[in-house]
Amino acid sequence: MKYAVFSQKQRTAMTWWIPGNPYASMEAIVCDGAVRSGKTMSMGLGFFLWAMASFHGQRFGVCGKTIASLRRNVLSEILPRLQGLGAKFREKRTENLVIVEFGGRRNSFYIFGGRDESSASLIQGITFAGILLDEVALMPQSFVEQACARCSVAGSRLWFNCNPAGPSHWFYKSWILEAASRNCLRLHFTMEDNPSLTPEIRARYQRLYTGVFYRRFILGEWAQAEGRVYDFFEPDMVQPVPQGPFEKWYVSCDYGTVNPTSMGLWGLKTGVWYRVKEFYFDSRAKMRQMTDEEYAAALARLVGQREIAAVIVDPSAASFIETLRRKGWRVKKADNDVLSGIRQTSDCLKSGKIVICQGCADCLREMDEYVWDLSDGKKDRVKKEHDHAMDDMRYFVATVLGKRSGGFSACTVSRRKQSE
Repeated sequence: MKYAVFSQKQRTAMTWWIPGNPYASMEAIVCDGAVRSGKTMSMGLGFFLWAMASFHGQRFGVCGKTIASLRRNVLSEILPRLQGLGAKFREKRTENLVIVEFGGRRNSFYIFGGRDESSASLIQGITFAGILLDEVALMPQSFVEQACARCSVAGSRLWFNCNPAGPSHWFYKSWILEAASRNCLRLHFTMEDNPSLTPEIRARYQRLYTGVFYRRFILGEWAQAEGRVYDFFEPDMVQPVPQGPFEKWYVSCDYGTVNPTSMGLWGLKTGVWYRVKEFYFDSRAKMRQMTDEEYAAALARLVGQREIAAVIVDPSAASFIETLRRKGWRVKKADNDVLSGIRQTSDCLKSGKIVICQGCADCLREMDEYVWDLSDGKKDRVKKEHDHAMDDMRYFVATVLGKRSGGFSACTVSRRKQSE
């Protein structure tokens, strides 16, 4: 059997576990990234080589979305390569078991499909020396956690690979972002890491996709691809905060107690409204709640010495509105027509009437995570998730730039001076 030259990243995926390797002390590996980037083959081969070099007479798990896809995408590619290196294997299809012999050692590899939540029960009770989860982002969290819990043999390790999903995906949050704290090696693959692809083939793939699909499938980014509300929004639309004085200022606020509170500071300059700064507090993530007084203090810090025309607040936040009124803020209740506000916000983003500036990290994060609820096949309702900065942005556009305009709920003289 002939082998193509492996890229450096592929070699790392295959050999990170070898004693003396800089990553040998790590307990897990995640290979994620672009389609056709060579991560599945290199990780699968590395997993079997590690298992056969490190253990004898042990059991291992090999998991995919379905058993059929696992046999097609992983085993059919890896087992012949192992055979080419001198290994012998025997498959018991009725038992979903592959027995491998190599270098005088013999180990058993059990095959599992993680199709849905009920799949977790299939893997309970067995003990593994290691597990490979292919396309882990397609599996339910309960199945993956149960599979990882089965690895209790000394020296056991966890092997994950996947193409990216959305940035709110549980695996991205739990493993990609937390790789260091989990003692996990994360290798991010692009098509350039697969030397078997010719430049012409890579160029063809790059022509197939645009926008967020290009970011996910070609660049391998964890970007929301299905049902994004603002699916036209791209990173190159983000701008630095303009220099010099602004003509007018507003703050928009989506208020929450258990849910996050988001505030955006908007400045007008030469006909364009810029979201220059923001405040975002997630009480669940911080494991504590803030009072109305604390939120009012956060608003004051966000504003600084700027003179604010009004603070636009979710009309249901009665207690917070009253707190701001008593402190002398000019408060305007937001226009909260969701679909109309989304249409207006889309128009303003596309036309450049509003711009999100660099540094507004939570607003930019939610731009990728804010999606339509497509569960009933209708695109007329948004999911009530990752929508807090989106709501405060919508409040600003609908109330300040929209056609309808209500009155102030309280009219007092602002105490803030405009800063340069």
